Amino acid sequence: MPPTDAQQIFQSPGRCAVIGEVAQTHDGSLGLAHAFIDAIAAAGADAVKFQTHIASAESTIDEPWRVRFSLQDETRYAYWRRMEFSETAWAGLAAHARERGLAFISSPFSIAAVDLLARIGVDAWKIASGEVTHHALLDRLARTPAPVLLSSGLSTVDELGAAVHRLRGHGLPVTVLQTTSEYPCPPERVGLNLLAEYRERFGCPVGLSDHSGAIYAGLAAVTLGAAVLEVHVTLSREMFGPDVPASITTAELRSLVDGTRQIERMLAHPVDKDAAAARLAGMRALFTRSIALVEDLPAGAILASEHLTLKKPGTGLPADGLSALVGRRLRHAVPAHRLLQESDLEPGAALV
Repeated sequence: MPPTDAQQIFQSPGRCAVIGEVAQTHDGSLGLAHAFIDAIAAAGADAVKFQTHIASAESTIDEPWRVRFSLQDETRYAYWRRMEFSETAWAGLAAHARERGLAFISSPFSIAAVDLLARIGVDAWKIASGEVTHHALLDRLARTPAPVLLSSGLSTVDELGAAVHRLRGHGLPVTVLQTTSEYPCPPERVGLNLLAEYRERFGCPVGLSDHSGAIYAGLAAVTLGAAVLEVHVTLSREMFGPDVPASITTAELRSLVDGTRQIERMLAHPVDKDAAAARLAGMRALFTRSIALVEDLPAGAILASEHLTLKKPGTGLPADGLSALVGRRLRHAVPAHRLLQESDLEPGAALV
């Protein structure tokens, strides 16, 4: 199945593309990787993202563990070997994603991984934080037409700018994602302020690659105009793997997608306050107040402030005219607890 129209998905004005990131949570199981595709599609996301590792092309036996978590791999290199899928398996994952209406994205961690993914076709490239300064990798993937999502977690602003310039030089559309490479990331280090800074500095769409393990940062980013929202996903918080603490469940992903779409509708329909008040005139009449008498008064009584009060509904003389009634004379007897009408008053100005 051919790639989707990624330009429409990832750079559509007023719409945020939501990406479910599987990362290594499949733990080397091809069947589980396919199960993630179905769950992410059912949650309403726009895309699924994987990571493509080829141990011999990216790592050495000296690579240290970020967190020593594996119960079966003696080295980080062995772990990457176990995370590898064959080219046929990757092609099957891409086809499955597109059958479910998802864009297929992966982060290549070597030029060999770029070559593999280019052969099967990706809808967008995701450049992981550690690869932003890997210029040979950027130049290789730039020979494909797919747009690029550029993660910022381990980069300086100047390094990001150099990568954006390099990719644009190849004619590729770029989206810069604010990323904090902490798993999970505490709220005070999410960096929502950087969305506006990146947008202004680089003149491109921006987004958030969120590692907070909750939906709140993502929803906040959407209100700030994020074009892309990437979140790590797990089928259950009881699953094994280093990415699970920084992930949301697929049920939470559904809430995130629904919230994103509602926020988009809100942002697309600015409200005119006066027009809204006019539209709610009926409701306004029910809940606002009009002028009434505190006590029964006979015909000819001259109204004093102590005679007047404000009561619902707002269908009588308006509340802001109360002071103007002081000194007016009643044309006939008026009971308490009834809204005062202009017809209850003798014509003319107040007598005081």
